[in-house]
Amino acid sequence: MNDTGLSPSEQRVLEHLDEDALVDRLATLVRVPSVSGTTGEVEVVEVAAGMLADAGLEVDHWEVDLDELSADPWFPGAEVERDQAFGLAAVSAGDETPALVLQGHLDVVPPGDPETWGGSDPFSAEVFQGRLYGRGACDMKAGFAASVAVLETLRAAGVRLERPLAVHGVIGEEDGGLGAFATLRRGHRAEAAVITEPTGGKLVVANAGALTFRIEVPGRSAHGSMRLNGRSAFEAFLPLHAALLELEADRNAVVDPLFGEERLPYALSIGMVSTGDWASSVPDRLVAEGRYGVLLGEEPQAARSAFEDVVAETSLKDEWLRDHRPVVTWPGGQFGSGRLDPEHPLVGEVSQAAVDTGAPRPHVGAEVYGSDLRLYSGIGGIPTLHYGPGDPLQAHAPLEHVEIADVVAVTRALLVLAIRRCGVAG
Repeated sequence: MNDTGLSPSEQRVLEHLDEDALVDRLATLVRVPSVSGTTGEVEVVEVAAGMLADAGLEVDHWEVDLDELSADPWFPGAEVERDQAFGLAAVSAGDETPALVLQGHLDVVPPGDPETWGGSDPFSAEVFQGRLYGRGACDMKAGFAASVAVLETLRAAGVRLERPLAVHGVIGEEDGGLGAFATLRRGHRAEAAVITEPTGGKLVVANAGALTFRIEVPGRSAHGSMRLNGRSAFEAFLPLHAALLELEADRNAVVDPLFGEERLPYALSIGMVSTGDWASSVPDRLVAEGRYGVLLGEEPQAARSAFEDVVAETSLKDEWLRDHRPVVTWPGGQFGSGRLDPEHPLVGEVSQAAVDTGAPRPHVGAEVYGSDLRLYSGIGGIPTLHYGPGDPLQAHAPLEHVEIADVVAVTRALLVLAIRRCGVAG
């Protein structure tokens, strides 16, 4: 071993990492506007499939049967409509179960108000002062580009692995996890998985879940000048909102130590409210939609029941709502929580690979957002964690960017992890 903790052979492999090619691949991916539910999702999977084929992998690039998946009782839900979707899984040579899979999602959220990008194209992939800018640069095309670079570097170094290494590129993560679900239902598995979400140098071993809810509150219309003859659906919603805030407080009273200083790991947020159709009329209907945090280890159905119970109990105490019951439904994405035992060997392996390649030892913890981790660890039964380039605060943000040095550092760690997990054939 040398003073970085690497063997001479590992050091030689790292010397074949082409950093310029890594940045070029990331820029190519970012320039595809792969917003969830658009044709860009189809295009970016095709581009990524070409990259993996060029890296010498056996590529499975298939059209997803959306009707069949959506009828599956374990379907994780979706926020957007899709006419077409494709899956992508690739593996190095060998018939064994891959020792490791590197997974990343290729869909992105909309870029938002163009003004927040300072007049720049949100999909420009512009490089400035060591950062690459663009929607999806951080969340999480940088992580996928790093995974491709791992394979390209092994190939350039002439390394043949003893056991297969796989890469999964999925879509639909931003609105429920359709791509990961399709990949697992296709039968793709591995002994361990690293999802290369941006973690800011952290090892994420658990995610809170998140459910999308919808509440419809009835009112009674009347002329605004005679509003006492009606009942405002907006005013009827206010006691429900207050009760849901109390529910949020109760569910966050005891926080799992994995969340560290996070004060609100299980947030309940009203994202959209619509009511009324005329300024001088009392609104006769209100619709509120939002996200609702799922506790670590909590079944989504138990979380739904707790929410519905609060709405029912509040309605019984309210003179109007008692006879005009709100309706709760659960459309869109349905993220359960997911967790890996912090003592699992994969945690130490990833941590040591990071340290041996010159990075600080990662802090192990949990994140408040939902992710594909719960699908890989749950349905797939695959020990899974997050470790990837980028600051999670950049996810979905205006002027989203990733530090190129961070992408390189994570790629180096993933390279060493892959060599150690899969072994080098003599």
